[in-house]
Amino acid sequence: MLELLTDPAVWASFLTLTVLEIVLGVDNVIFLSIAASKLPEEQRGRARFIGLIGALALRVALLFSIAWIVTLSEPFVTVADFGISWRDLILLAGGLFLIWKASTEIFDEVEDGTHHEGGAVRAGFAAVIVQIMMLDLVFSLDSVITAVGIADHLEVMVAAVVVAIVVMMVAAQPIADFVEAHPSTKMLALAFLVMVGMALMADGLHFHVERGFIYAAMVFAGAVEALNLVRAKRRAAAKIRAEG
Repeated sequence: MLELLTDPAVWASFLTLTVLEIVLGVDNVIFLSIAASKLPEEQRGRARFIGLIGALALRVALLFSIAWIVTLSEPFVTVADFGISWRDLILLAGGLFLIWKASTEIFDEVEDGTHHEGGAVRAGFAAVIVQIMMLDLVFSLDSVITAVGIADHLEVMVAAVVVAIVVMMVAAQPIADFVEAHPSTKMLALAFLVMVGMALMADGLHFHVERGFIYAAMVFAGAVEALNLVRAKRRAAAKIRAEG
């Protein structure tokens, strides 16, 4: 253990993996925030906490089952020269669920126009937690496969995952508050989840889409949205000054 602490290569892999785990966890946090927003105000924080604790438990458990994870990528049936593995099925199901969930939320936003508390109360706490855990499984599988490809030591993988989840716990509340306060940003986040769902389904069909391309597109869209928010704020301030 001491040799790991003094090995620069280990620290480099730990830092690299931690950053990647945080980046890969962005879609998880966004889904957590949107799913929890359907709950009453007093239950949202608890739902996000349970969801992230569940994600941590799943990822650590999967890391300790690396040999089993490898078998998930091996085809168990072949249809017309197309090998289907359990990982493919998990990614396809998770991607389809994410697209369905995000599309449903987009439809609700377009139909209702604004978020109302009555809609939040209708969502059951257990149902939201089940949805969060379903997506946690998909995101955790993606996260663990990334970890195995970067780090050589299980201790490094576990440490990086724990640090990333702690960072997500700290960021979950501010992200949720910001998304709820800005409806256009929420629509952008939902569009982001649709893109992630499509990427997951593409991976399940053996068409790998680099997540970096998706994040680059979302960073660009986010920058444009930030400019729109700044413009709206300045126009509102100018209107107040003019009326005053």
